[in-house]
Amino acid sequence: MKTLIIVIHPDPENSVINKRWIEELNKYPEKYTVHELHSLYPDENIDIKQEQRLLEAHNQIVFQFPFYWFNCPPLFKKWLDVVLTHGWAYGNGSPYQMTGKKIALSISAGINEEDYQASARYKYTLKQLTAPFEITFDYIRADYKPLFAFYGTEHQPTTERIEKITLDYISFLEAL
Repeated sequence: MKTLIIVIHPDPENSVINKRWIEELNKYPEKYTVHELHSLYPDENIDIKQEQRLLEAHNQIVFQFPFYWFNCPPLFKKWLDVVLTHGWAYGNGSPYQMTGKKIALSISAGINEEDYQASARYKYTLKQLTAPFEITFDYIRADYKPLFAFYGTEHQPTTERIEKITLDYISFLEAL
């Protein structure tokens, strides 16, 4: 079964990492369904039923996004709020449609990894800062997997580093 990659990047054409990841994913249409929220919903008017059907059709879901202001893009938060509805994803009598589905985050972070430490500038690891996602996906009974991250986007990564992390990303997806 194909892996659903939900891309939440407001400007992928001017991205370094996410643009490259999308290009690579698109080489394997038999393995990945690339679903770009900003291009589908420029007005942020999300088709809830369509999104739920897409989730139901996949057993592996990866949310790919840039991490800024120590959080996800606003459209991702809105998507979570309107798509993971009571009676569909959770709640009394709910079919818990996400039960057992493997879910992971794939994040591009501008900051270097060493700055995401308890003793460093930003005081928390990326895993700690993304704990609300883990709790959310546990709440809906999905199978939350460790995140994948590229650190240091703001520091002009080399072509070699971008290509290496792209191959690492594909390996990460294959191992889900």
